[in-house]
Amino acid sequence: MAHYNTILNQLLLHVPRHQFDRLVKAHQADRYAKTFTTWNQMTVMLYAQASGKESLREIEQGLETQESKTYHVGLPGPVRRTTLGDANGRRNWEIFRGVFGDLLARCRSVTPKHKFRFKNPLYSIDSTVISLCLSVFPWAKYRTAKGGLKLHYQLDYAGHIPCLLVIREGRENDVSVAKKDIPIEPDSIYCFDRAYVDFGYFRRLDEMGCTFVTRMKKSLSYRVTGQQECLKNRGVLMDATIERASGDYAGKDCPLRMIRYYDKENDRTLEFLTNNTTFAATTIAEIYKARWQIEAFFKWIKQNLKIKTFLGTTENAVLGQIWVAMIYYLLLAYIKYQTKYGRSLFYLHRLIKETLLDRITLVDLLNLNETRLKRLKTMDPQLTFSFASP
Repeated sequence: MAHYNTILNQLLLHVPRHQFDRLVKAHQADRYAKTFTTWNQMTVMLYAQASGKESLREIEQGLETQESKTYHVGLPGPVRRTTLGDANGRRNWEIFRGVFGDLLARCRSVTPKHKFRFKNPLYSIDSTVISLCLSVFPWAKYRTAKGGLKLHYQLDYAGHIPCLLVIREGRENDVSVAKKDIPIEPDSIYCFDRAYVDFGYFRRLDEMGCTFVTRMKKSLSYRVTGQQECLKNRGVLMDATIERASGDYAGKDCPLRMIRYYDKENDRTLEFLTNNTTFAATTIAEIYKARWQIEAFFKWIKQNLKIKTFLGTTENAVLGQIWVAMIYYLLLAYIKYQTKYGRSLFYLHRLIKETLLDRITLVDLLNLNETRLKRLKTMDPQLTFSFASP
């Protein structure tokens, strides 16, 4: 069999190395490094993410068993858990946030457009909480007896990739973080749940030429100022322009449109709030229904990435691990869209997990099925991986 670099090495080739070195230099991260550089650290952390390693000891032992192959990814010999733990605690996590941003730009160049007819960028904003043991992570106090971090994401529907992540204390309010830390992109469409209902935030979005789509709060007092004909055969029960009936800014808000929609599939009636007066009511409903993508994204990363158990207890180690997990997610998305891989991201992740340190081209790997995998394993005993279907 011809000699190839490992799958892990081929993953690393997609990381913008020049930008990575620039970030390392800016943070002086390798100033005191003798052998284990920041690049080595990220390599090992990506290995841990892709292979599902749970602890520093498991990473050390896993690499030891594959020592004859680790030179392909530039590791300077055995990786000791104390060395990796020290690097995770000491090297600035912002390096990995910068790598995520550079990789995102590359990933966006190959992602498909969203499914809607309009050309405006479409984003969903939401957050998810990562629970932490307060006695182990005392800096992450969430409630009186609980610890945790809140990950605030903006998901781009072009490729369903995370295009922004803000990590804050678990106690911070969702809409406060959105107003303070999530930049508004003009002429875009933003979809979010009722946690983000804030009329000051709505005005800012409207002033930037953006559309927002969200759910009505039951407590909102309003009066109807106009109605449009409803397409009840398509689930639209009410389509009205409204204004708030009370409050300092009542009657001075951006345009407010309320759509009552019957979701036949789930047998429930929903009320949507938007400032868009031109889209069909069914389009507004479809935009909000597509918001399930960010919930699916949260479920995927919690089930497949290591962002609930951590390899260090310091804030720097935890944040660094989360950002490396997001780098790995973008690498998967980039490979999927660049190669036009037809199967799911989960399936791709499983393939890479089972062949991470094997010598096979990535192109060949993506073309393998169960029968060809078994045949290849018979021909080359070095390929000791198993095939797992999703």
